[in-house]
Amino acid sequence: MNINHKSKIMKNHILYIILILLLSVTLASMTQVNEQQKEPWKAPSKYEKMENPYAGVADDDKIGRILYSKHCKSCHGTKGKGDGNKAASNDTPIGDFSDPAFSKQSDGSLYYKTYFGRDDMPGFEKKITDEEERWQLINYLRELTK
Repeated sequence: MNINHKSKIMKNHILYIILILLLSVTLASMTQVNEQQKEPWKAPSKYEKMENPYAGVADDDKIGRILYSKHCKSCHGTKGKGDGNKAASNDTPIGDFSDPAFSKQSDGSLYYKTYFGRDDMPGFEKKITDEEERWQLINYLRELTK
């Protein structure tokens, strides 16, 4: 066997090793992402403690209902049960607002989740820019739980 042939074999082995290492790193990172998605969605303490300055304000649900219909209804459904026409196409389970776990969340936590989003749940930071309207949406979500 000549030196050129041995050199080619060695280069091929090195390429295979690099390829295997890259695949291993890719698979490990994908597993890590899947593990992160399984974690409960908790709002940071700052948001958890936020007070809703528009809680109980009359006529909130009119604007909230319009915003819900425009941005949320397609996935969460008319009554907030997570059965909207786009729900089946999501990889992430759709929240059901009638679930007692939903009712236990603070308004600030709901604000955080609608503002920033996660996975299939879009954030509305740029779509709902008015602070009062964001809170009115939260108020309407509360109405759906009744």
